[in-house]
Parts: sequence; C-alpha cells; structure tokens
Amino acid sequence: MKAAYIVLTISGMALYAITACQSNAANNKEGKNKADTPRTEVLSETAMAVLNAPSTKAQQVELNSFYRDMVRGGFNGSMIVAKKGVIIFEQYHGLENYRNRNSAINDSSSFQLASVSKTFTAMGILSLMEKGKLGLQDSVQKYYPQFPYKGITLQMLLSHRSGLPNYLYFCDSIWPDKDKFLTNEDVIQLMIKHRPRIQHTPGTHFQYCNTNYMLLGAIIEKVSGQKYTEFMQQTFFNPLGMTNTFVYDPSSAVRAHQTASHKYNGQLEPDTYFDGVFGDKGIYSTARDMLKWDQALYNGQLFSAETIKAAYTPYSHEKPGIRNYGLGWRLMVYPDSSEIVYHNGWWHGNNTVFNRIIKDTSTIIILGNKYNRNIYRAVKPVSAILGHGTEEGEE
Repeated sequence: MKAAYIVLTISGMALYAITACQSNAANNKEGKNKADTPRTEVLSETAMAVLNAPSTKAQQVELNSFYRDMVRGGFNGSMIVAKKGVIIFEQYHGLENYRNRNSAINDSSSFQLASVSKTFTAMGILSLMEKGKLGLQDSVQKYYPQFPYKGITLQMLLSHRSGLPNYLYFCDSIWPDKDKFLTNEDVIQLMIKHRPRIQHTPGTHFQYCNTNYMLLGAIIEKVSGQKYTEFMQQTFFNPLGMTNTFVYDPSSAVRAHQTASHKYNGQLEPDTYFDGVFGDKGIYSTARDMLKWDQALYNGQLFSAETIKAAYTPYSHEKPGIRNYGLGWRLMVYPDSSEIVYHNGWWHGNNTVFNRIIKDTSTIIILGNKYNRNIYRAVKPVSAILGHGTEEGEE
C-alpha cells in the first residue's frame, strides 16, 4: 500500500490518522491549545481518501463552528472526531489545573474517565473468559464465598442486572473513617458484615449500579493474580501503546499532564474516600489513547468476533425502545440492527463521552475536567454532522 507525507489543516487544526506518530500540540498562555502545530504525518491511502473526501471537508467546517459554540459554553477539555480511525477533527481547550495558569490542556492531558472506565473492566473480564480463567455464569460466591446475596452471576454484574445496592450510597452510613480511602475489599467486607438491602431480585431487570463494577474489578485481581492496575497495563494499555493511560492511585503523586477535577466555576473538586475504589471508575486517559482503544475493538487484535458480539448484545428487554446495555457498554440498537456502542461518565467535575457508531466506524470522544453537562448534549449535533441520527446519551 502506498503512503505519502502530507499535512492537512483547517481552521488551525492538524488532521491525521491514529496510526501516525504522536507529537505534543503547542500551548498558549490563555490555555487554548488548538493542536495547531503543523505536523508531517505518514497517512495510508485509506486515511487520505477519508480526509480528501468532500463530505469530510464539509463536516470539518461544521464541526469547527459547533466547537466554537462549545467553548463559549464553558468547555474545558479535549475532543476528537474520527472516521475509520482517521481523526477528522481534534481540539483542546482550557487548563489541566486552574491553579496553574500555564497548564494548558494538550494531546497528552489525561482525564478521569469516570464510568467510561467500565468498558475496560468489562473487557478485562471477557479477556479472562477467553483465556478460560472464568465463566460468565460463575456466581459471585465462587470468588467470595461469604458474599450474602445469592444467585448473582458475573454476566448479571456486567449487564447491571444484579439488583445490588449502590456502594456510593450505603457506605456513607457505615464507613467509619471518611478521611481514609475505601478499597474494593473494604466495600465487599462491609457488604458481608452489614448486608445492605438488595434493590430487586437478581436477573429480573436492569438497574445501573457502580457496585457491579467494583466487584468485577476485585474479581479481576483474584482471578488474574495481579493488581487491577498491573492487569490493565499488561492486557490493554501497553499492547495498544496507550502511553498516557493509567489507573488512578489517590495515594501516589500526581502524574505529568494528569488533569485536576473542577466544579463548573473552576474551583477544584477534591477527592473523596470513594476514590480508592476501582473498576467502576478510576482510569485516566487521553482522547488519542481512547481512539486506540476504540480501534483495537474492531480489528481482532484483542478479542474474537464472538466475544465482541456478546459484549454488544442487549441483555435487558423489560422496556421497549432502542436503549439497552450489553456487557460493559451502553447500546442504541435501531430497527435496521445498526448500533451505537458507547459509554459516558461523570465523577466529581469530570464529564466524558465515548461514542462509537459501529456501522461506519465513526468515533466521538469528548473528555472534560470542569463540570459541564453540555458535553453529553454535544453527541446529538456531532452525530448529525456525521450523518447519523442519535439521542443524547446518559451517564
């Protein structure tokens, strides 16, 4: 296949393929990092075809106009829109930390993914399943014999059909030391000791619950024999070259370009004792690294086609409509069987969007570190620009 060295720019944005080499974008004193440093990139024929298409050029103009409105609406973060893994739009705006006016957000800035972290936890469980180390019909008691709620399988945890109570609520009244970070094991032992009331009979209907993924994170450690952070690094981050992606440890020093969380007015949003729990949240990543994650789920590099199909299968049918949940993924399944596979996140002042239009391999990634619900509302107009109708996604 032929390759060529080209630079395409529009309104100050460099456009390139995800397979191209990385380079830090320029910063400026106002914290408006536009990724506007010209780059020489090696682009495949496919990438060149995407970027040279008249439809792409028209979309870039519309995306640039829409983005200006986002910035006026208080957006502070990173945004990438890609087609077939080729970035057609990339922008950065604002500050990694409002206490440091020189910390402009750039392409190396890592954001707390919040519930988008669940996609990694779920696929970690499915990776262990492919290796024959666990089964989706295993009960929680196989790994925690004293766990007080019977009849809950790993598949129910993955698809939010366990009926378990949310640890973010019941721990408030039973965790004695709010100055000490909770761990997953702490939460599980609190459940064993105090048996907070289950919300509904397992397997009967969907109820989104962070406890499910807290348990899955702990089970990954038990089955793999590794810490969750080591497992993720070895299984996903290192093989995919996700060099700015990591599992947060609140007791460790802040990493370079690790963004701080802010309230809507720019005040810092501090950690709470819940920040020691992983699996349901706690992974930091960049927009570019997340595009690598997106593309790896298409090419068979990590999973068989059967496993991907299982992950994207709807498991809750109590209510009619296009919305559903797979194994770690929110779904919109349309009458023609086309799918939007996505997850959003919200933790402290972080709002995140990871939206994947499977039919034509389009991707929308928006990561923010200053509370702004407009990040979720951006999905619908951006999808429309790409030629797709969709609904606003929930956290």
